[in-house]
Amino acid sequence: MLAEIRGLNEECGVFGIWGHEQAAELTYYGLHALQHRGQEGAGVVTSNGLELELHKGQGLVNDVFKRYDFSKLSGHAAIGHVRYATQGERTIDNVQPLLFRSQTGSMAFAHNGNIMNAYELRGELEAAGSIMQTSSDTEVLAHLLKKNGSMDTVSGLKDALQQLIGAYAFVILTEESMYIALDPKGLRPLSIGRLGSAYVVASETSAFDIVGATYEREVLPGELITISNNGLESIRFAPQEKRALCAMEYVYFSRPDSDLNHVNVHASRKRMGIELAKEAPVQADVVTGVPDSSISAAIGYAEYSGIPYEIGLIKNRYIGRTFIQPSQSLREQGVKMKLSPVRGIVEGKRVIMIDDSIVRGTTCKRIVNMLKEAGAKEVHVRIASPAITNPCYYGIDMSTKEELIAANYTLEEICDLIGADSLAYLSSTGLEKAIISKETFEQGVCMACMTGNYPIKGKEKLTFSYTKC
Repeated sequence: MLAEIRGLNEECGVFGIWGHEQAAELTYYGLHALQHRGQEGAGVVTSNGLELELHKGQGLVNDVFKRYDFSKLSGHAAIGHVRYATQGERTIDNVQPLLFRSQTGSMAFAHNGNIMNAYELRGELEAAGSIMQTSSDTEVLAHLLKKNGSMDTVSGLKDALQQLIGAYAFVILTEESMYIALDPKGLRPLSIGRLGSAYVVASETSAFDIVGATYEREVLPGELITISNNGLESIRFAPQEKRALCAMEYVYFSRPDSDLNHVNVHASRKRMGIELAKEAPVQADVVTGVPDSSISAAIGYAEYSGIPYEIGLIKNRYIGRTFIQPSQSLREQGVKMKLSPVRGIVEGKRVIMIDDSIVRGTTCKRIVNMLKEAGAKEVHVRIASPAITNPCYYGIDMSTKEELIAANYTLEEICDLIGADSLAYLSSTGLEKAIISKETFEQGVCMACMTGNYPIKGKEKLTFSYTKC
């Protein structure tokens, strides 16, 4: 569904490359493949072996690098970041990568996730004399590393990472090395690829495709990787744990052409639709999906049910983001401009509308209403994931139970509120069947927002008074 109008957003995406003479340009293209993960800011830091150079700004990747002279970002290594802030200030200071310079060298940080104990760590660091330059939780790692005072960056990072609680994927660049780290539960996606002799790292494998790299492997939970002119070296900063990759990466966030944990996103979404059709059949004339992330599930539902799949909703890709409109009435008008029903397909028909999830319910209500205004006789809403009843503390923009419609209303009440003729969700078992393969069975996924089973035990109520990512 449309993140901009629904209000469900993930925090950001990271990209890095080591050992390529066009590192900056390739990072620019890699960030384009990750643009869906963050649209508020973008940046690139390069290393030529002697110094780090930074260019960043607010807005889309194209806006930030429009007419930019890439010769100013020379070097064989680069890291990049696209940002969506789930909390806190949306200022240029918080746009990543964050670059810190000191007498002993420079270091740039790109981060995807949420450090849950950042507020507490920030207080301890400030009490010890640290002066923070941003309100981002990412900066905490830089100060922890510097506070440790280790001459060995790997040892310093290992000690600093062990103090963090939460979900995080870090790509860090110095003049001489690139460092990659994933939290002990592996909640956020991160993969390594190769482009000739160069190493590439990205939040999603779709970024490898756009730069011509080939997938090598996933970064393992609790793994700290060093990439330098000596090659790739790996150590563990935390014991191996059962992975809990965020289920919403499959349901909504990731591109359909990405592979996560050896599972293709489009294929998993299609299986969600098949399982949903098994669990919640209904008599209807057409099946349609809400663009874009629900299309795969709608195809699966139609395939299993035998009901024709049709394009009943069209997304206008040339309308600006509706959440920035200055008033509620203009935002609602923006929804109509961005998403339009196809009257010739839905008029007089019983429509099954497939969506990936319902968070607050406002946009789903508007889409159901638009379909009925276009002449749909009935609109049956089917959700290709379980009901979201719990806050996410790991970096998704839904941090309170009060804002979640399924946590406050019954299924029947939600159906009435959105104006649907019927409503059904995919079960947790159905979702697991769709996204857990033989290769990933022992690793598992995080469905805390749906089940309340948080993989980081006892840490669900930490304070959030900073900018995540």
